[in-house]
Amino acid sequence: MKSAKPQKEHEWLQRLVGEWSYEAPGMEPGSKHVGTETVRSVGGLWVIAEGHGHMPDGSPSVTMLTLGYDPQKKRFVGTWLGSMMTYLWVYEGSLDSSGSVLTMETEGPSCTKEGEMARYKEAIEIKSDQERVFTSSCLGDDGQWHQFMSVIPTPAD
Repeated sequence: MKSAKPQKEHEWLQRLVGEWSYEAPGMEPGSKHVGTETVRSVGGLWVIAEGHGHMPDGSPSVTMLTLGYDPQKKRFVGTWLGSMMTYLWVYEGSLDSSGSVLTMETEGPSCTKEGEMARYKEAIEIKSDQERVFTSSCLGDDGQWHQFMSVIPTPAD
């Protein structure tokens, strides 16, 4: 098997590499998530983001995100897991026409209906080498996407 060569989509992912910190509103009124994220490259084809922070109740959290691009599917692919749950999130997505927003779709446990699954859409927008925005939305019963999270990581000092 020949080694894969990075394509422009893989190069886009490399812009996420680095040390980041974040503070974001939590889902509970007045709560917040605070933490750090280390994003590293795997062979120029994948990125792995390891996050460390605290949940609104003060308990520690660890998260792992993998992202890559599958040329056969012509889609970005990824997974996410967190120390606060037993569900493995599996993503597929694409870049918008501007090439600055990666939108990934997935299905996972509903935040509002115990025991049910829901559809989610998460986006990473790269505004510059020093600024990116992560948003998460859930598909509501009304057929509309409802954003429930927005995080703006900044380069760690």
